[in-house]
Amino acid sequence: MEQQELIPHLFRTEYRKITAVLCKLFGISHIEIAEDIASDTFLLASETWGHKGLPENPVAWLYKVASNKAKDYFKRDALFHQKIVAQISNSFATSTGEIEIDLSEKNIVDSQLQMMFAICHPAIPVNAQIGLSLRILCGFGIEEIADAFLTNKETINKRLFRAKETLRTEKVKIEFPNKQEINKRLEIVLITLYLLFNEGYYSSSQNITLRQDLCLEAMRLTHLLIENPSTDEPSVNALMSLMCFHASRFEARTDKNGDTVLYQDQNTDLWNKELINKGMDYLSQASRGDEISKYHLEANIAYWHTIKEDTGQKWESILQLYNQLLQIEYSPMAALNRTYALSKANGKPEAIIAAEKLKLVDNHLFHSLLGELYTNIDNVKALMHFKDALKLAKSAADKTIISNKIGELSVQSN
Repeated sequence: MEQQELIPHLFRTEYRKITAVLCKLFGISHIEIAEDIASDTFLLASETWGHKGLPENPVAWLYKVASNKAKDYFKRDALFHQKIVAQISNSFATSTGEIEIDLSEKNIVDSQLQMMFAICHPAIPVNAQIGLSLRILCGFGIEEIADAFLTNKETINKRLFRAKETLRTEKVKIEFPNKQEINKRLEIVLITLYLLFNEGYYSSSQNITLRQDLCLEAMRLTHLLIENPSTDEPSVNALMSLMCFHASRFEARTDKNGDTVLYQDQNTDLWNKELINKGMDYLSQASRGDEISKYHLEANIAYWHTIKEDTGQKWESILQLYNQLLQIEYSPMAALNRTYALSKANGKPEAIIAAEKLKLVDNHLFHSLLGELYTNIDNVKALMHFKDALKLAKSAADKTIISNKIGELSVQSN
C-alpha cells in the first residue's frame, strides 16, 4: 500500500485506538488533549514518512510517537502535571517513576469498550452520542460527521462540545460500570450502534446512499461487546445478527455506476453467503434465555430477506414479525415497512388502506410506497405520490430511483 493510501487507512484504524487509550489515561475532562496528541501523531507521520519513507512497522511507529508525545505533555505542562499526573501515577508509573502508556491490544480493547459506555451516558442526547462515537471510537472527521447528519461543521462542533461538557459536569469515569449499571447503559449503547449502522446502511447524506465504513465500524464495536463476557448478552448477539444479514447484501445494493439496486432487482450471486451464515450463528446465540428484543425480531425479518424467493410463507412470516415488533416498540418506519409486507402477503388493496392510515405525508418513503401500491390499480394516484416523493427526497440516489419510476409510469400511461 502506497503512503498516500496508507496514512488515511491507518488514521481510520489506529486513531480511535490511540485516542481511547489516552482518554482513559487522562480522564474524560481532558478528552481534547487525547484527540490533539493522536492528531499530531498522524501529522508527524505524514511529514516524516514523506521525507524518509515508510518505517518498517508503521503501526508500531505511530504507537511509539503517540506514547512519547503523551509523556512529553506530562513533563511540559506544569498545571497538567500538578493536577493529573499525581492522580494517575500510582496506576501507570513504572519502577523508574515514568508514566507508562499501555498500547497493548488488551488495553486498547478495554479502553474502547469503556469509552463506549462513557460516551453513551443517558445525560447526553442520542445524536451527540453517535457524533462522539464517530469521532472518538471510529476516527471520523468533523466534516464526515456533519455530512452524516446532513448539517454543517459548526453545528457538529457545538454538539460535541456540549456533550463533552456534560461528561465533565456529570464526572463520568472511563471504566466498566458495575453489572447493574452495565445493564442500564447497554440498552443505550445498542441503540447508538443500531443507529450508527442504519446511518451507514441507508445514509441520509446527499452524496452517497450506502456508507459501508459506518456499517463496519458499528459491526466492529458490536463484536467487541460480544467478546467481553460482561456484555455478551442475547440482545447484543441479535443486533450483530441483524447487521450481518444486512451487510451480506452490500455488494448487490449498488451497480457499477454506484446507483442503488432495489431489493427485488439484486443479483443474489453477489450476496455474501459467509456473512449470512455468521448472521444465523449469532441469531442462534441470541436465542439463549427468554428475552425477545426488537433486535431479535428485526434480525429474523432480515433473515427472511436473505431468501430471495417470493413465497407465501416468507411474507406471512415477515408480516407477523412486524406485528410483534410494533407491539414491543412502535415506530412509524416499522409500520410503513409492515405495510409493504402486508401487500406481499395479502395484496395491494388491503395494504393501501393500512398505509393511508399512517398519514406520514412529510416522508418521501411513505409516498414512494403508495406510488408502488397504486401502480396498475390507479396510475394517476401512483404518479401523484411518486411526484410528492420526489419533492421530499433528499439523497441523489432516492431522487434517481423515484424519477425512474415516474418515467416508467408516464410511458405506461401514454
